[in-house]
Amino acid sequence: MSTQTDVLIVGGGVSGLSIAWWLAQAGLPVEVWEADARPGGKIESHRQDGYLTERAASLLMNFRPEVTEMVREAGLEEEKIGRSAIAESRRYLWHAGRLQTLPMQLGSMIVSPIWSWRGKLRLLAEPFLPAGGHEDESVSEFIRRRLGREMLDKAMEPFIAGTLAADPDLTSASAALPRLTALERRYGSLTAGILAHRLLRRRTACRADTFSFHDGMETLIKTLAATPGVCLHTRHRLLAIERGRDGWEAVAATPLGERRIRAKELVLATPAGVSAALVQPLDVELAQLLNGIRYAPIKVVHLGFDRAAVGHALDGTGFLVPRNEGLPLTGNLWMSSLFANRAPAGKVLLTAYLGGARTPGVADWTDTRVVDETLGVLRRVLGIRGEPELVRLDHHAEALPLYHGAYQARIRAIGERLEQTPGLHLEANYRGGVSVRDRIYCARTVAGRIRARAVQAEANLKTAHALSGLA
Repeated sequence: MSTQTDVLIVGGGVSGLSIAWWLAQAGLPVEVWEADARPGGKIESHRQDGYLTERAASLLMNFRPEVTEMVREAGLEEEKIGRSAIAESRRYLWHAGRLQTLPMQLGSMIVSPIWSWRGKLRLLAEPFLPAGGHEDESVSEFIRRRLGREMLDKAMEPFIAGTLAADPDLTSASAALPRLTALERRYGSLTAGILAHRLLRRRTACRADTFSFHDGMETLIKTLAATPGVCLHTRHRLLAIERGRDGWEAVAATPLGERRIRAKELVLATPAGVSAALVQPLDVELAQLLNGIRYAPIKVVHLGFDRAAVGHALDGTGFLVPRNEGLPLTGNLWMSSLFANRAPAGKVLLTAYLGGARTPGVADWTDTRVVDETLGVLRRVLGIRGEPELVRLDHHAEALPLYHGAYQARIRAIGERLEQTPGLHLEANYRGGVSVRDRIYCARTVAGRIRARAVQAEANLKTAHALSGLA
């Protein structure tokens, strides 16, 4: 015996739960199936001995009004915790064997010792360079063309490796840097585009905001999962989907046996490989497109120390590491500097990231080697003495999708296949961005499409009834 709902969402991570939240606000009944025992996917906050660590996303960097709306309407304003003033002051780069402040504004770059005079002159020449590029242009090609080799090696490569776990030589510029590439297309140069963008959006732009929540990022997951109108079922592993006469039929394995449901709209908010296996019987070409998306492995190391054991002031967000420095870390976040309640009084919490597309072999390292390599770097970089009092590791075999190669063409082809399958939606971090901000924004978009289809279906039904009454 099967039940029925307007919308079935498969996958209870931030993508699926955000879609469910937006739909619930529109009054549409929605059911969410999550294969795991808990919702949230990789987002999970963990408390131990007074430390608060994050398994994946550590914060939310927002500039979108849709995110602001969700936080406000979901009642999360009181739960927010903003980035501390000390963390706002600076970011660091490991350069030439020491930590150096990474400038974020052009004026600061011109006086920074990180860039040579040739590199600085190359930056100043950007407004006078002609627009160019091509659809499959990589991040490396784009940055070298607009800002020069030094900007790529000393700023953009560590950013792409540290935040996306990707290789800039392979990563699609339009997919990974959509705002920058859009500025060049519209204004002809990044400098002109940034100036015009600031002037045009000064009164209407959403204020940039970096924050988490007092009890960690999992607060967002718990709030979305508890939304009235969202029916969440954990331990529901989808086995198969098929088209029905009025939508979709799905069957899941649950602790109580198989469960079937009929839904007018079906959303697969699952990793690309999982979605590929589910759509294979329906659309071989779509499955092949999804199977072509690769993921990067990441290991996350959380270390707690007595404050006196760390020689550095930790007066910033942390540091990134360029590939030419030869260190195993891609970056290190100083979590206790970012947010006030991440470590006990007199302690510090440091979170390091290893692996990604730069060094995928890290996935095969033992825990002992991962910790030893991390401590070796941090002792050298931050002047740490002694042993950590807290050690936690998080392993992600498939941490983040890689926007490598002709990625935009692949995403466009996926969209074209979906147009031929009405009522089926694919929405996960391989489409539209990997950040929590991007997932909330994309969720709003897909929820709007589903809502529009529901309104149209209702209008069609009323028209059909009216016509039958005249017959």
